Amino acid sequence: MSRDYFGFSLMQPRNGANNGTTVVYAVNNPADISVIVLYFILVLAVGIWAMVRTNRSTVGGFFLAGRSMVWWPIGASLFASNIGSGHFVGIAGTAAASGLAIGGFEWNALVVVVILGWLFVPIYIKAGVVTMPEYLKKRFGGQRIRVYLSVLSLFLYVFTKISADMFSGAIFINLALGLNIYLAVILLLLITALYTVTGGLAAVIYTDTLQTVIMLVGSFILMGFAFNEVGGYTSFQAKYMEAIPAFVGVNISEKCYTPRPDSFHIFRDAITGDLPWPGLVFGLTIQATWYWCTDQVIVQRCLSAKNLSHMKAGCILCGYLKLLPMFLMVFPGMMSRILYTDEVACVDPKECLRYCGASVGCTNIAYPKLVVDLMPNGLRGLMLSVMLASLMSSLTSIFNSASTLFTMDIYTKIRKSATEKELMIAGRVFIIALIGVSIAWIPVVQSAQSGQLFDYIQSITSYLTPPIAAVFMLAIFCKRVNEAGAFYGLLIGLCIGLSRMIAEFAFGTGSCAEPSVCPTIICGVHYLYFSIILFSISCILIVSISLMTKPIEDKYLYRLCWSLRNNTEQREDLEKDDWVDNQDSLDIEEPTEEPGRCKKLFLGFCGLEQSKAPKLTQEEQEELQKQLTDTSEVPLWRNVVNANALILLCVAVFLHGFYG
Repeated sequence: MSRDYFGFSLMQPRNGANNGTTVVYAVNNPADISVIVLYFILVLAVGIWAMVRTNRSTVGGFFLAGRSMVWWPIGASLFASNIGSGHFVGIAGTAAASGLAIGGFEWNALVVVVILGWLFVPIYIKAGVVTMPEYLKKRFGGQRIRVYLSVLSLFLYVFTKISADMFSGAIFINLALGLNIYLAVILLLLITALYTVTGGLAAVIYTDTLQTVIMLVGSFILMGFAFNEVGGYTSFQAKYMEAIPAFVGVNISEKCYTPRPDSFHIFRDAITGDLPWPGLVFGLTIQATWYWCTDQVIVQRCLSAKNLSHMKAGCILCGYLKLLPMFLMVFPGMMSRILYTDEVACVDPKECLRYCGASVGCTNIAYPKLVVDLMPNGLRGLMLSVMLASLMSSLTSIFNSASTLFTMDIYTKIRKSATEKELMIAGRVFIIALIGVSIAWIPVVQSAQSGQLFDYIQSITSYLTPPIAAVFMLAIFCKRVNEAGAFYGLLIGLCIGLSRMIAEFAFGTGSCAEPSVCPTIICGVHYLYFSIILFSISCILIVSISLMTKPIEDKYLYRLCWSLRNNTEQREDLEKDDWVDNQDSLDIEEPTEEPGRCKKLFLGFCGLEQSKAPKLTQEEQEELQKQLTDTSEVPLWRNVVNANALILLCVAVFLHGFYG
């Protein structure tokens, strides 16, 4: 694979020279190398510190950080888990193509994180669950919904998160070191998996906090350079509307290469808009509810909080941080079109293929081009570290959560008598298998949705997740919903969503210059509108089938739905857990000899040491469980987080109005 695969020849004329003299723009100077080395040292140091100070040898310690996290690392980790390198590449690329409406995807989260912290997570805490499929099992009983959701969630991680983040991160690795895309991905994954596999959730959250700081510092600096280059905000608005590539090909519609008239508006025409406003308001909120309120990656961080106030404060901090992508990613992406119009805004398939190796368009190179061409030595190394930080923070979060889903919801069904040590090993081995599948999906990601990475992610989400959002919302807020309604609603919704997704991949999503031949009746509905339709159908199916079948008695629903959230009566389980900690019953069979030094070191590094905790009495176990499911708050801090939630919602309304 050539070095210019992603649109960079890595050979750039020297400033002020047009005599053909070239310079390799790889990381080959002491300043850049020093910054990147320092970054890796910091990340590994924080990861090792977190590994040492937390208990990783138990399910609660590895997957929920012992439920001891405070608000600021939770908020930073929520933000870092969400903002991957796919955001820097994808959001900037879509902004370069169509303007700032894509920033509405980020600002929608300002409202949804409040819904997460105030409505959803209190129910999850009261339910005493570790995973989202586990909640549905407690709520509905049976096994099929839990297995279905676990498997679908793992597929979504591969299709929309891991592959997209690895692909976008590989652009920067290829740029920095000139490596083949797959070799770059493998090197990244080796480093990333190191502290995910060994350190558990605590290591992930603390390294996420460090990487959030690095991301913000680096991207603020790049934004400053970009604004300086285009001459300020007023000049930026005027120049973007004039950014038309010099070569537009033959028989290509003018709308394919001319900036949209509504480029500086979030709310666009309901019929002709590329991101129609009803879809942005309602369809996007459905997807955001799935992602922020029911997805394992996000909710797992909230469940690690030491109490409800810390969890809510973490959500608020994440909300404030989500204000920034509009200015740190969307605006720079649009400015990249101004500065590198011919490459970033190319429309002729042959020209695009020459610039970035993808005939559908080259907008994905918008942000990397800024890093390469604008940043001086040292700062370029910092920005490459930012990309690594965003990629690694997302991947570590996904790996840990995917491992949790597989271990607690699938493996425990296969091995009901598994020891805790066996579960820890199974979860770590599964991460390696997940990596292999994700690498194989990268070529599909590269060519989908006109080469606009973020649109690819959102479209797949629109086709597969609305039924899940419907089930969780109705499970919490409508106690009449039962297992039959939820399962068949999920199944029929999945079939409808897959019919659209498979059709798009079969016919191809095409580009403006070469539109897809997919029939209008299948692919003609905007993916955000499709999300609304699918969500509505799923809700109707779930409620209708539930009303035609037997309801679940209240004694099985205490503290599992909103209307019964404060009930203190003993809840009866619809079905017993697949796995319980049976370590005590196996203690007699454990070998008594002391392991050798090498084995001891290996077990300690992986968090599999066999140090025995003091056995708790029945009363002590009940008291511990009561603490873990406690949602009480100190009145002062409850008022503080509530006031901040109102301020955040007001900011969200103001920004949507200002840029609407």
